[in-house]
Amino acid sequence: MLALWQWLLSLRDQVRENRGQGLVEYALILILVAMVVIVVLMLFGPSLSEIFANVIDRL
Repeated sequence: MLALWQWLLSLRDQVRENRGQGLVEYALILILVAMVVIVVLMLFGPSLSEIFANVIDRL
């Protein structure tokens, strides 16, 4: 009975660790995506602004 209880406790701890690990992984992916978006906007921002200005002028 004690072995079963210890196994259940270790299983519970593994599930908790995996949840925390998954959350950290999602946060890192979100940060990476945000950084890529910022870099793309910094590089292509002026040309995108020009494109939108041309579209507005044509309307």
